Amino acid sequence: MSFPLLTATAALPAIGAVATAAVPAARRTTAKWLALVFSLATLVLAGIALARFEPGGDRYQLTESHAWIKDFGVRYELGVDGIGVALMALTALLIPFVILAGWHDADPLETKSSRWRPTQGFFALILMVEAMVILSFEATDVFLFYILFEAMLIPMYFLIGGFGDRAHTGSDENAAAQRSYAAVKFLLYNLVGGLIMLAAVIGLYVVAGTFSLSEIAEVRANGSLSMATGTERWLFLGFFFAFAVKAPLWPLHTWLPNAMGEATSPVAVLITAVVDKVGTFAMLRFCLQLFPEASKWATPVIIVLALISIVYGALLAVGQRDIKRLIAYASISHFGFIILGIFAMTSQGQSGATLYMVNHGISTAALMLVAGFLITRRGSRLIADYGGVQKVAPILAGTFLIGGLATLSLPGLAPFVSEFLVLVGAFSAYPAAGIVATTGIVLAALYVLVLYQRTMTGPVKAEVQGMADLKVRELAVVLPLIALLLFLGVYPKPLTEIVNPAVQHTMSDVQKKDPQPEVEAAK
Repeated sequence: MSFPLLTATAALPAIGAVATAAVPAARRTTAKWLALVFSLATLVLAGIALARFEPGGDRYQLTESHAWIKDFGVRYELGVDGIGVALMALTALLIPFVILAGWHDADPLETKSSRWRPTQGFFALILMVEAMVILSFEATDVFLFYILFEAMLIPMYFLIGGFGDRAHTGSDENAAAQRSYAAVKFLLYNLVGGLIMLAAVIGLYVVAGTFSLSEIAEVRANGSLSMATGTERWLFLGFFFAFAVKAPLWPLHTWLPNAMGEATSPVAVLITAVVDKVGTFAMLRFCLQLFPEASKWATPVIIVLALISIVYGALLAVGQRDIKRLIAYASISHFGFIILGIFAMTSQGQSGATLYMVNHGISTAALMLVAGFLITRRGSRLIADYGGVQKVAPILAGTFLIGGLATLSLPGLAPFVSEFLVLVGAFSAYPAAGIVATTGIVLAALYVLVLYQRTMTGPVKAEVQGMADLKVRELAVVLPLIALLLFLGVYPKPLTEIVNPAVQHTMSDVQKKDPQPEVEAAK
């Protein structure tokens, strides 16, 4: 039996979570280093999986399949395509930076009125989320994916509700209430979506007789899968609703600004750069593959919702006074671009959407983590409380600017490539949608540049006069992310080579071909 690389990649952070949680309370520094070591070891395994993946090979590679619940046809079945392996690598890459950035976020507070914060629990929960997210990108059994899709909500609930942002303007009691509200809202929204998906999962089993993606594909190819049009549409809606909540797509997005605003900055990165990607990934893997006709049927409505997300999220970002909520609304706009690319159903759009998932994860992590360092120094999330930071902390300001420019998809930085491909794919299939989506680019320039201007330029405010610049640990978090943004912005080929074959499989699932350009006949 070959080495179960995919299982090991997901199991290692889970083992690290248990080991970190077991460290004695007085050994907080040991727990931090242990969590970091396990996250780095997971990154090594993910890198090996990425290196072993053959873009021109089988659709699902590094596969594992074992009987799990025989009576119900549930299998422990894993495999990665180009999209899954890229997102698995992204997750493994970001977690060490999340841990480093949150190095002191769960340290005990000095004030007597504050509760003791269990440092070991904070890092153990981060590793547990990593394990579940990685396994969800690997799962090719629908029921196994559903279990992971729901289970990851529990550690995220405790990370949001139990380890909130310390830069809260109100009292300790008010801060705790706001954290609790954000955590419960996050949990309820996603649980409702998951319960609706559960009904659809059961319906799929009744129709197909199996939860295995490979077996469903086989019976469909043989013509023995009989699924009525109405049944397929209802099942599609059950899956899509859950994924649209997780993504998040307007109007199911309202939990995200609360969760990101009240969570620590590293946990906010975990939400939007890691966990939310499961929703958009699942649209490609499950919605389009399992329900191709229903996906095409629902496309016009989904594209309208994606366009609303793009414009609505960007407009609300422009009007925000809170730095973290601004980044949250910007992410809603970006997820609109991703979903637009997926349901444009062109190879350019879907390749761009997949690249967007990866690049958005890197750029949002860079911007949010630098914003977190800034907020920690000043003790406030309000934009109005800053001014002139670039004069006292030029490196912090410079890295903040690069993260912001990546967010607005400046040419030369990684998100530009993915956004350009999404727009090309949208224009070729739905020109009107492409035109509307371009307004998101203009608005992104507005909210990013205004944010930088109000916080970093102008007279130095008294409260930021003695602000320290980035330290070695913080530079170790930010500089690699910026280097990746520059590298993938100039040379995206390593990603596109992995992603494009998987996109062609998805296009084949929905039996779509790229629209041919209309060339006027020569006179």
